[in-house]
Amino acid sequence: MELIVKLFRELTLDELVDIYKLRTAVFVVEQNCPYQEVDEADRVSYHLILKDGDGIEAYARVIPQGVLYEACSIGRIIAVKRRCGLGTRIVDAAIRVAKEKLGADKITIKAQSYACPLYIKFGFKQSSEEFIEDGIPHMLMDLEL
Repeated sequence: MELIVKLFRELTLDELVDIYKLRTAVFVVEQNCPYQEVDEADRVSYHLILKDGDGIEAYARVIPQGVLYEACSIGRIIAVKRRCGLGTRIVDAAIRVAKEKLGADKITIKAQSYACPLYIKFGFKQSSEEFIEDGIPHMLMDLEL
C-alpha cells in the first residue's frame, strides 16, 4: 500500500474527485449528515491517501494552524475497511506530516466520540465536553507533540 501526501494544488483532478466521492459517501451519505463537506480548509491542507490497486483505502487531511483552530489539525479521517489497522496507519501518517511539514507542536481535532479510543492510543486528550454536531456526538481533543 502506497502513502501519497500532497498539497491541494498538487492533487490531480482524478485524485480530487476520488477524495470528494469518498468523503461525501462517508460523511454525508453513510452518516446521513447533509452539510457542506467540501470547505476552504481543503485548499491549504495536506491530503494523505493510502492507496492500493483498488483505490483509496484510507484518507486524512492535515490543516495548518490558524485555519480551524489555533493549533494544527487533522480531520476527515476515513478507513474504507474498518478494524484492520488502516485508521491507525493514516492517523500516524497525519501526525508525522503535521510535525515534519508544518512544524506542529500541538494538534487539535474535533473527534466523533465513537472514534476517541483510536486517538487516545496516540496520546490525544479530551479538551471539551461532548457536544452534538450534525446529529453526531463529538468532542475536542488535543495532542501535545
